[in-house]
Amino acid sequence: MPQSLILVGPMGAGKSTIGKLLASILGLPFSDSDRVIEQKTGADIPWIFDVEGESGFRQRETSVLDELLQADPMVVATGGGIVMKDENRNLLKGDGVVVYLTASVDQLVERTYKDKKRPLLQVDDPEAKIRELIALRDPLYREVADIIVQTDRRSPRAVAQEIADRYQSQ
Repeated sequence: MPQSLILVGPMGAGKSTIGKLLASILGLPFSDSDRVIEQKTGADIPWIFDVEGESGFRQRETSVLDELLQADPMVVATGGGIVMKDENRNLLKGDGVVVYLTASVDQLVERTYKDKKRPLLQVDDPEAKIRELIALRDPLYREVADIIVQTDRRSPRAVAQEIADRYQSQ
């Protein structure tokens, strides 16, 4: 029986875009944990951050991750900070194949600089914030990853195909 594929990585690494393509290639359903949270709450992520703070959002994220990982195999795109909670890292290390999508800071800045739906980047210096988040989270992404894929200057389709090939050869 196939296992779920869970995509982790920083904001702008391509988890949602690549995840949809990967699901199509593998014939699996796709789910984005942030979209599931928004559907369940009826509110967008920035609003949840404003009202409940990051800790409230992270609690919702854990609940959704647990739910998605108990479902039939699928491709799951997670939020960039999902690895911040021990509980989430333990869930990620369970059943499933975790793929860490990584990209350079320059590439992440280029992909996210206009996006107003990323609460953690609504600061005076988004590049410095991205550098700070990468320094903090990169070891955690690596801790849970079964596969690491660089996405810089690559088409989403090429990245999705590489992941599919590596997943199917395990």
